[in-house]
Amino acid sequence: MKKRFKEKVYEICRNIPKGKVVTYGQLAKLAGKQKAARAVGAYMRMNPDAPATPCHRVVASNGSLTGYSGPGGLAAKRKTLLEEGVSFKGVKVDLIKSQWKKD
Repeated sequence: MKKRFKEKVYEICRNIPKGKVVTYGQLAKLAGKQKAARAVGAYMRMNPDAPATPCHRVVASNGSLTGYSGPGGLAAKRKTLLEEGVSFKGVKVDLIKSQWKKD
């Protein structure tokens, strides 16, 4: 049976290593629907399996921290990413250093 898009999104998200991030669009493309970044955002918002599915490692295409509904909001997302080794340039994730390049 074919996996549904949502299941693929969560599966890929669980594989993002500590110290790396993906963008909503990148995650949509990896799951097979390049133009479904907004759907990925909705799935991250409804994540039933945090922290095993690390939705905090998904960021906007420009590196901005957006859409974090976990305790502490965006400040907690930033703190967690810093603790995991993600690089920032100002308030945005440095995607050159920290974006996951899935093989």
